[in-house]
Amino acid sequence: MNRSANNADGHVRLIPLGGMAEIGKTLLVWESENEAIVVDVGLAFPEEEMLGVDIVIPDFTYLLEIREKVTGIFLTHGHEDHIGSLPFLLKEITVPVYGPGLALGLVRRKLEEAGLRLPAGSRKVVPRDRIETEDFTVEFFRVSHSIADAMGLAIETPAGLMVHSGDFKFDQTPADGEVTDYFTLASVGDRGVRCLICDSTNAEVEGFTGSERLVGQRLEEIFRDAQGRIMVATFASNIPRLQQVIEVAQRFGRRVAVMGRSMENSVEVALDMGYLSAPEGVLVDVEATRSIPDEDIAIITTGTQGEPMSALTRMSRGDDRRIKIRHGDTVVIAANPVPGNEKLVFRTVDNLSRLGAKVIYGAQSGVHVSGHASREEIKMMLNLTRPEYTIPVHGEYRHMMAYAELARALHYEDDKILMVENGDMVEFSPGGVNISGPVGSKEMLVDGLGVGDVGRMVLRDREQLSQHGVVSVVCVVDRDTRKVISGPEVITRGFVYVKESEELLDEVRGAVCNWLRRNDGLIKDVKQAKRNLRNSLSSFIYERLHRRPIIVPVILEVPDDDGEGGKH
Repeated sequence: MNRSANNADGHVRLIPLGGMAEIGKTLLVWESENEAIVVDVGLAFPEEEMLGVDIVIPDFTYLLEIREKVTGIFLTHGHEDHIGSLPFLLKEITVPVYGPGLALGLVRRKLEEAGLRLPAGSRKVVPRDRIETEDFTVEFFRVSHSIADAMGLAIETPAGLMVHSGDFKFDQTPADGEVTDYFTLASVGDRGVRCLICDSTNAEVEGFTGSERLVGQRLEEIFRDAQGRIMVATFASNIPRLQQVIEVAQRFGRRVAVMGRSMENSVEVALDMGYLSAPEGVLVDVEATRSIPDEDIAIITTGTQGEPMSALTRMSRGDDRRIKIRHGDTVVIAANPVPGNEKLVFRTVDNLSRLGAKVIYGAQSGVHVSGHASREEIKMMLNLTRPEYTIPVHGEYRHMMAYAELARALHYEDDKILMVENGDMVEFSPGGVNISGPVGSKEMLVDGLGVGDVGRMVLRDREQLSQHGVVSVVCVVDRDTRKVISGPEVITRGFVYVKESEELLDEVRGAVCNWLRRNDGLIKDVKQAKRNLRNSLSSFIYERLHRRPIIVPVILEVPDDDGEGGKH
């Protein structure tokens, strides 16, 4: 057996607060007796039923409980699902942040927007840098991914050497020329790896993931054939792909404009830090494209997922004042839809096509390759590191199960493949591994400036409102006699079209009057009356229409002497 696995004589716990059985909001906590470190602090984008929610972030409750033990935050790369929640966490905990240069550049911009700064002691790391704390030593190693400057981590702990793959694939010809550090992976395998925490996103996909260079070759074909303007939608953080678009555009004599706030930010940061380059005169402002012939224009834009407010979606609806889609345009959607976004993407494709654009999209178009390892690459990662235990991360549960099946094919027993959920506490000790918990790990919904004040009950209300509307019933009650002296008045929104449904509203009003008659026209207890009125009216409307609108009783109490009253 390997050295680290045999000589690990201490205890350490891994507590994932996000990123298990889901793609997004990655956050792992490594905790020893004396301290804790954090790996990645990501966000997730809301699911379709999360009406009005902007983003979803991990539950930081456990981290706040052990805040005195936290000594550092370690970032693997600059994607939103790995750095997006940092501003929220750094409002609560001030500790150094260590990460690749591009990730820190993107984080710095996010923090500025939130009125924050990187904490003292934060610093950029390069491959093979080692950060030592009291109980942990974290070594960074290069991996290939769909963003520049991506890294994995080898973490020496009191319970042995742990390897976190980060998001990775084994691209032999990456666009930025930065191949995975196979030597370090093999070296840590020789030292003895207690546990490999491994990207499982593409564990269902056979073979090897295609090289980013293939996308560049396909883009060259598209640029050669296109006669009018070319618009390329891609993820703003995919700097290697942006570089390829700029280089291909330059070869074909096209100027390049950038659209979309996140795209503009990424390009600005990447140019400033040297991760992206463009010859002078190639990049132009969007407004300048009006005076440039169509055949000399290329536009890089956001909107690969059909996001309603993204630049490409606005163009597809004809809402963008600067760029209007017209016949002869070629639009390249260089990304695959994230599960759940297919309808939004296809709606955008339909709208673009209706306006006369040629749209190139989809898995068979050759304009996108994944940034995640497929099955053969995952096998290679396991064979290079040769861990005693392995944990799949960064995948929905079916991906984690596919990873487990793959590990079994490499002769890992079930007790060596740890299927972990968010909030579980995985304790490594000399005697083995024990999984307990969970600690609090519910999702926190961010709606505007509110964090966590929108929960599942609010979402259910929003869904009910979106489907059936709201009915308000207003009554005025004499404060002394408790007798109803005005109303009931029925007000609806999203329930029925009033002008064509007077008869129905009269029936609703009649149902309220019948309820009042049963109570002798008196309202003695306002809270109880609201509850009874809500239940009675809800039953009546469902029997009549099979709808369940939100019922809002409003009872105003007024005195009979000076007319002053209160609202309850």
